[in-house]
Amino acid sequence: MLEVKKEGVLLMKTHSGFENEGVLNPAAIQEGNDIHLFYRAVSKGNYSSIGYCKLTDPLTIGERMNTPVLFPQFDYESHGLEDPRIVRIEEVYYLTYTAYDGINALGALAVSKELPHFEKMGIITPHIAYEEFRHLAESKGIINEKYLRYNEHERVQEKEGKKVLLWDKNVIFFPRKIKEKLYFLHRIKPDIQIVAVADLAELTPAFWQNYFLHLDDSIVLSPKYKHEISYIGGGCPPIETAHGWLLIYHSVHDTVKGYVYSACAALLDLENPQKELARLPYALFKPEFDWELKGEVNNVCFPTGAIVQDDTLYIYYGAADEQIACASVSIAALLKELLLNPNKP
Repeated sequence: MLEVKKEGVLLMKTHSGFENEGVLNPAAIQEGNDIHLFYRAVSKGNYSSIGYCKLTDPLTIGERMNTPVLFPQFDYESHGLEDPRIVRIEEVYYLTYTAYDGINALGALAVSKELPHFEKMGIITPHIAYEEFRHLAESKGIINEKYLRYNEHERVQEKEGKKVLLWDKNVIFFPRKIKEKLYFLHRIKPDIQIVAVADLAELTPAFWQNYFLHLDDSIVLSPKYKHEISYIGGGCPPIETAHGWLLIYHSVHDTVKGYVYSACAALLDLENPQKELARLPYALFKPEFDWELKGEVNNVCFPTGAIVQDDTLYIYYGAADEQIACASVSIAALLKELLLNPNKP
């Protein structure tokens, strides 16, 4: 078994109005000696914005803003901006987040050429009702019944005057183009799916209709082991290694005490990242300490950001939906363990 070190809690909520209920699920990126964290900050009523702090090393906070860097401005995010991830592709930073309007949760994008200032680009996932999605996805045969169980939303088509849409979260870009295309992961429960486009302008309703007609072709990972039996979703942006893209993702399994969220690891092909090369048959780490077992949502380790320094992979995660913690592991040891568990189609 791998040795994963829980480094402990890094960031806690404050008395500031925008983050007095919790801080969690941070995006992380290193530029020079600085490590930038963009985290979900929760205020009363479960309204979320994006807070910001800068680390001087993987475990030391140097600066922390007392106001959010991104906050609700548009109807599609009126109830909050949640669970950011960040990468730099060429000279542009891509920060993705879940935009929540109180009814629908969809993947949105903001871009920057100078941190921590961003321009919002809007929703990039499809605006599609579940029944339309199901009709398209089932056109070639029956789909996994969990797509129905997790996405039908009580078969309600409209709520509070808004059309109820298919939830599409955990949008995470790969940190470079692959064969001249932008790749990103996204998650419609219970699987992790992938998109590849030359330009984001291609993400039209017609594109998504065709995409869902061939949904099976876009599934990267599906639940496989006991610790991920309920559903899975993207975690940290993929990390390029000599052996493939290292993907830290989250898994969920149902227990008598409710859902348990864990951090997991898989390896994807460098030139064809839809291809799974390997996966750990056990969780990389799971809730075990008080700060992970008890909080706004109990039993949660939700990884969203990572950096590599020398041979150490630092993984930043939301702990019980209330605090931000960090775990570390040897990246060489992790890759070695993954290669001992190759995918067997």
